[in-house]
Amino acid sequence: MDFRLTHTDSRSNARAGLITTDHGEIATPVFMPVGTAGTVKAVHIRDVDEDVKARIILGNTYHLYLRPGLDILREAGGLHKFNGWKKPILTDSGGYQVYSLTDRRKMKEEGVVFQSHIDGSKHMFSPERVMDIQRIIGADIIMAFDECTPYPCDYNYAVKSMELTHRWLDRCIARFNETEDLYGYRQTLFPIVQGSVYKDLRIRSAEKIASCNAGGNAIGGLAVGEPVETMYEFTELVCSILPHDKPRYLMGVGTPVNILEGISQGVDMFDCVMPTRNGRNGMIFTSQGIINLKNEKWKADFSPLDPEGTSFVDSAYSRAYVRHLFVAGEILGPMIASQHNIAFYLWLVDEARRKIEAGTFSTWKDEMVKRLGQRI
Repeated sequence: MDFRLTHTDSRSNARAGLITTDHGEIATPVFMPVGTAGTVKAVHIRDVDEDVKARIILGNTYHLYLRPGLDILREAGGLHKFNGWKKPILTDSGGYQVYSLTDRRKMKEEGVVFQSHIDGSKHMFSPERVMDIQRIIGADIIMAFDECTPYPCDYNYAVKSMELTHRWLDRCIARFNETEDLYGYRQTLFPIVQGSVYKDLRIRSAEKIASCNAGGNAIGGLAVGEPVETMYEFTELVCSILPHDKPRYLMGVGTPVNILEGISQGVDMFDCVMPTRNGRNGMIFTSQGIINLKNEKWKADFSPLDPEGTSFVDSAYSRAYVRHLFVAGEILGPMIASQHNIAFYLWLVDEARRKIEAGTFSTWKDEMVKRLGQRI
């Protein structure tokens, strides 16, 4: 994988770049739609590509390991051939999912023993095992196995967790280097910065990750309940330490405002389930603010879903009609709203890139932040 910076913003740390993988180029900043189980929920792969114009999507190691399972993925020739997506894929290591199984997992130096949320069966994830699983899935960018600390957590726990994550990272790198790509294209490993909300730990972890000279680097353990100002503070801190010439990925973030602030702090890559999750519940994001399509006020509003939207659904359907679909319990409603939302997120990062190139990002960002959080 190659990364080249093309533009930087003079008033912030925002930057535009280009990631090159064997499955194509990724213009940054970029939002990556989440396809946890190999599919972006409620949106066809064709539409994610041609209508939404996503440049990369996510899969999840934990979920794909459980279903459809490694035998099926290997027999298919990897996730790209299994789901028909021809562009780059990134896989989360499953560390966050294992972390969330509080009453179903046991952590130790070797790795994590956990029970499947599906049938209660027991499994073991070690750093080596997670590297092998992601080799079989075949994502272009794979993540190191880490522990995501809860918020809040005390300092001693945060230290032990971070140090364990660093030891696991060394094992991930060793395993990655001693194994080969399975499907004829190259994979890249990203390590993950941890350290909870303690400044000295975040600095230590960022320095450790920077020293690995990986193809790119991720920031984990944020957007887990801490105040948004804290998230911004630590994102900026970590970005100031991570290499300037490698892409930076802020994991699991977030709202449109969060993304713009993250770009301003020097982040290149984002993912979040919010566009599709909120879409399935009738909430859509627009450049003028947030719309709850279930509200009575849209019952007789026959204007386009989003007159400024970039997806075909924005002009093909009225707000009244999509509201009707939600009220009637029709599955098409969540599908339309989800497709609109991920198209909007892609428009947002593309527009940010254009403003960075034009030298007007900071002014535009400040104006957009005022609009994006308001309810229409």
